[in-house]
Amino acid sequence: MAVFALAPAAYAAPEVPVDRPLVLTSWTAVSGGSYEAWTAARAHQEVWAAYGFDWSTDYCTTSPDNPFGFPFRLACARHDFGYRNYKASGGFRAVKPRLDDMFHADLRRVCAHYTGARKASCEATAWTYYQAVKAFE
Repeated sequence: MAVFALAPAAYAAPEVPVDRPLVLTSWTAVSGGSYEAWTAARAHQEVWAAYGFDWSTDYCTTSPDNPFGFPFRLACARHDFGYRNYKASGGFRAVKPRLDDMFHADLRRVCAHYTGARKASCEATAWTYYQAVKAFE
């Protein structure tokens, strides 16, 4: 008699190129789909261990992670992911403007959850964070 144990389906990495630079590019695009793919991968880093990505983050560095209650922490983490991994690969300078635009898009996605004056305040704060990363490395 055979006994079969049923286990919940494990997270499986989506079909991605084996080529590390293509995976990195796909997770650091400006689109919301890229953000969602990166978030899913971040939650299952062990699946991606062979790629050797640097997942470390200091979130929003010396700026508040949740300024005025706006949850910018994950946007900052993805920005760190892009910066750290492109610096390690030697391609940082070429992609910095895209990474900064990605960061701004992520912050604006946070702001999209608000309306009225609260949304305007969030977008102004997002613009300030974006200008700071554009000016500094």
